[in-house]
Parts: sequence; C-alpha cells; structure tokens
Amino acid sequence: MVCASLVVAAALSWLPRLWERGERIERSDWALIAIAALMMGVVRKGMMMFGLSRTSPIDGSIIATLVPLLVLIVSVVSGEERFTARKGVGLIFGLTGALAVVLTSSNADHTHSELWGNVMMVCSGVVTALYMVFFKRLVAKYRVTTLLRAIYTISAVVMLPVGWHSVVTVDLTALEGHHLWLAAAFVLIVPTYLPNLLLNYSLRYVQPTVTSIYTYIQPILAVVLSVAMGLDRLHLDTLLFALMIFTGVWLVIGSNAEQHTG
Repeated sequence: MVCASLVVAAALSWLPRLWERGERIERSDWALIAIAALMMGVVRKGMMMFGLSRTSPIDGSIIATLVPLLVLIVSVVSGEERFTARKGVGLIFGLTGALAVVLTSSNADHTHSELWGNVMMVCSGVVTALYMVFFKRLVAKYRVTTLLRAIYTISAVVMLPVGWHSVVTVDLTALEGHHLWLAAAFVLIVPTYLPNLLLNYSLRYVQPTVTSIYTYIQPILAVVLSVAMGLDRLHLDTLLFALMIFTGVWLVIGSNAEQHTG
C-alpha cells in the first residue's frame, strides 16, 4: 500500500504540468528535496501505514494531535521560537497525555491497539514536525505543485524496488464488492497527495505551530466515525489523556499569542 500510494501520488503530482509552466529547481536545493522525499514520502508514510494497521483509529488520531508540541520542541531547539514557563507546562501536560495513550495500548480493555502501533504513530508525528520546521523556507521558495512533484517522484522511485513485487502480485480477486475497490482507491489517492498539497500551501502563509493546530479535528472525526461504524469504542481513560494533550497545546498556543501581541 505504501509503494502503490506513492506511485499514485507521483502520477497525480504531474497533472498540474498540463496547465502550469515548468519551474526550475536550483541544483543546490535537490539534496534538501531528496531528504524531504525520504522523510515525508518513505519514512513518514511507512510509519503511518504500519502504525494504523496496529492501533485503533481513536488512539492513532489522538497521538497525531501531539504534532503541535513536537513542532514546538523542534522550533525551540532550532532557535525558531523562544521557550517560556507556560510552554514548558504545556509540554509536560501534552507529552504525559501522549505517553499515557501509548502505554495503555497494552491494557486488556484496549483490544484494538498495540504498543508498537502507537510508537510508530509517534515517530510519524516526529517526522512531520521536523519537516514543518526545517523545510518551511524551501516550501516558500517554490510552487507547492513543483515541490510535491519532485518529492513524490523521488519517493516513488525509492519505493518501487522495495514494493513492486508486492504490488504486482496482489490478488485483485480478493477485492470483492465495489466498497472494497472504493476503499482501496481512497487509501491510494486521498490520504497522500491531497493532505500534503494542503499542508504545503498552509506553510507558505502561517507558522508551523498554527498549521499543526488543525490536527485536533482528527480525533473528533475519528471518534464519531469509529464508534458509528463499530470499529472502536471511546474509553474514559483515553478521553482523559486526550484532554491532557489538548490542555498542553492550549497552553502552548496561548503563550505564542501573548508573545505576538506583546
């Protein structure tokens, strides 16, 4: 699925060339673009797919809300943002809540989650945070469509030798019913190219911390859809841990607002 989704994303990334003029990428930037391709295309995608296969939709989406705190850590370490006491308290709340979500996956009540699945989701969030902070200037330098075309083409080329055999040997007859074909098409097309297209557009206009806030829509949708479809159920401890993460991010965002108004 990782290989196939990257190949599809690479194909989609070339469609804008039908109406856009070509944009030249400077030779000095190709190394950074290759690193971005490995991070966002190969590593992040692989960890996310592996993590989702071994955790529940609710736990996975709650862990994804850790991204704003991870962005803050990377930004402070890199000197992009100042560290304050309020941010420190927010980090403690958020990281404690996220750690609790990961560790409770081994609890007998959380039958849909596994420890390593949650760990992979955390690692995926770390990679996302690193990209949002360190590649913001690169995103601002080129058209988003140009950048994604290079990133996904490189990612697909890297993954093809690894996943090509699995792709061509898939038993397509096992996909019985139009709903399975639609589900497969959704996974191959929607979660890869479209979110990254929107993410990179947003990074051109707002700070990474602001962009990452909107991950808080994920657990709300995940809870509603998972419970409605019978895929998972909301546990009281999970809700409490999620509130801890939300509180942590609220403290961090509030600190940022005070700095900007000051």
